[in-house]
Amino acid sequence: MIDLKLLQTDFETISKKLQRKNVPVVTIESLQSKNELLKKARSAFEEAQATQNEMSKLFGTYKREGKDISELKAKVDANKLKINRLQQEQREAEEVLSSLVMGIPNIPDDDVPDGKDEDDNVEIKKVLTPPEFTFVPKEHWELGEANTWIDFERGVKLAKSRFSVSFGMGARMERALINFMLDFNRDRGFVEVSVPELVNRRALEGTGQLPKFEDDLFKIEGEDLFLIPTAEVPLTNLFQDEILPAEELPVKMTGFTACFRKEAGSAGRDTRGMIRQHQFYKVEMVTIAKPEQSDKIFDEMVASASDMLTALELPHRQVRLCTGDLGFSASKTIDLEVWLPGQDSYREISSISNTRDFQARRAKIRYKEGKKNRLVHTLNGSSLAVGRTLVAIMENYQNEDGSITIPDVLKKYL
Repeated sequence: MIDLKLLQTDFETISKKLQRKNVPVVTIESLQSKNELLKKARSAFEEAQATQNEMSKLFGTYKREGKDISELKAKVDANKLKINRLQQEQREAEEVLSSLVMGIPNIPDDDVPDGKDEDDNVEIKKVLTPPEFTFVPKEHWELGEANTWIDFERGVKLAKSRFSVSFGMGARMERALINFMLDFNRDRGFVEVSVPELVNRRALEGTGQLPKFEDDLFKIEGEDLFLIPTAEVPLTNLFQDEILPAEELPVKMTGFTACFRKEAGSAGRDTRGMIRQHQFYKVEMVTIAKPEQSDKIFDEMVASASDMLTALELPHRQVRLCTGDLGFSASKTIDLEVWLPGQDSYREISSISNTRDFQARRAKIRYKEGKKNRLVHTLNGSSLAVGRTLVAIMENYQNEDGSITIPDVLKKYL
């Protein structure tokens, strides 16, 4: 959630920054006006309460002096009705503002490039050189079916389209990748955490998936529970409504979960294969940090995910997302895109984001600094998407006869 105090103190600057993230001017102006209405409602309520307290003190004075209290009592009773009315107006103003502000995205950092969509993202650097083949490389679905690693038809039979089943070495490779990723992150200082794959509405509001993106979530009928779209949600919300000691920060966590997404806005995109599934596995990194730590940790998380791909000898590039492609909660994001020879293109395999205090304000995650409570910064990143990593291995390590070589770093896990 954005800091409304910033909007009050420097409306023009914050308005321009939000417009970079495609927030309409009329929405920003409405946000400002609704915030002013709440301030006036709160001031009127507090003034009426103060008046009530002053009048209440007079009862003792009147009795000691033998004065008639009937007129004072009438004023007190009338003011009670006024307080009740003003309190209700304040609650209504709070609800209106809360509903509006929960749909406002985070403010982008100044160094985030302007742009409309992914075509305007800026490449930072390439890591490793894509392999050259003496044959036409196959796409992963051909390789998966030829090696009986992946069965897409049976996935559809068990559920529907965008589900798959892994068999034999395909399933073993997924398990090997998960263990490799968790071990790699643990060596980089991330504590391994196992979390629920069902969370409540409050948790999803805390990290910014709700209320705006409910259509992309799988909800449990009759329960206030949702299947998680990413482990970022439960890992970040572990500290919801908590005040952490400053000396315990940063808290660096990694966790493996299944992830579930309806992919509501992806009709016609990546309909074949494992690139865009309703259920997939992912190892996540999440860090809870002091504000002054977050930029350094962001760079470390990008480096960690990139080094993991390098250890797997997978060519990839780092890309800075533009304002039009930046996620709802992110202040800045760097994507890692892995080379897929079968598609002859780089495809996203990890996103590392710094959300600053946006999620912390929504989830009320703070830390104690002296006598003051301050909001933490939260960071998250894929490390990595397991299915897409398997896809990248299949396509980059394929041989002319259709077989697939196993990366050296995974052999001990097999």
